[in-house]
Amino acid sequence: MSEQGMSQGAPDGELPEMGPYVQGPEHSGFSAAEIDTSRPHPARMYDYYLGGWDNYEVDRVAAERVIEVHPQVRLSARANRAFLRRAVRELVAGGIRQIIDIGTGIPTSPNTHEVARETAPDTRVVYVDNDPIVATHAGARLTNAHGTGFVLGDVRDPKALLDHPTVRELIDFDRPVALLLVAVMHFIRDDEDPAALIATLAEALPAGSHLVLTHATGEPYEDYAAGRTDERARDGVVNVYKSATATLNLRSKAEVEPLFGPFALLEPGVVRVPLWRPDGPVPGAKELNDTIFYGGVGRTS
Repeated sequence: MSEQGMSQGAPDGELPEMGPYVQGPEHSGFSAAEIDTSRPHPARMYDYYLGGWDNYEVDRVAAERVIEVHPQVRLSARANRAFLRRAVRELVAGGIRQIIDIGTGIPTSPNTHEVARETAPDTRVVYVDNDPIVATHAGARLTNAHGTGFVLGDVRDPKALLDHPTVRELIDFDRPVALLLVAVMHFIRDDEDPAALIATLAEALPAGSHLVLTHATGEPYEDYAAGRTDERARDGVVNVYKSATATLNLRSKAEVEPLFGPFALLEPGVVRVPLWRPDGPVPGAKELNDTIFYGGVGRTS
């Protein structure tokens, strides 16, 4: 988080600490019986940042604490969403007709399949999230469209995700696939090895497949002379997510780039999301400094 993009306050107090995310090969998301709306979920907090209504009081409280120390979080969320739309349009225009959107979150129109089908109505999309509440909304808004499906799964268990019957029904792994990991991997801890998780997903994809990835950072924008990391504000945001269903793990550009692994980065590489192939005016340095997401698109050969 940059000092120029933050207020100097910190949250009045942290939400109660939670235990770590359950790990292991048997874990592929929360079952309906395990839904706990007493704890904030990043997907529902993100929905709140985008101005949605599909969230609970605990999510709104946590999100407001983030906004207190990072008032520009809604700017970042909108910019991140706009990047997703541009990337999907670009890939579908280039011939991609299959998309796996992991960590889709609460459906917010236009959704991935809607954007893709502006160009190619036959595009098939599988949405994946680990929150059963997201599954409820997805069933109402996403999976009633032909050629779309929803999987209750988790990027931490990529093999189970890839083997899910809905994925196997809709995705032909002999043809190129676009893998979307938008605002997901910063919820994966270092000890969970985010690069290895992406590599496992990549092994299942044929040549010509793409990775679309965005990731939150605490770095200031390199071309904004007035920006520097406000450690107090950064720690305030991170502390809020300690009480959510997944912790926030900010990474530098130098740490984000290796996550692409076998996917060769397309121009302009990993950049602040408004700078990736913009289709309108480019924000100034201060706004870029306030936008905390890096984004990029890679391709396998």
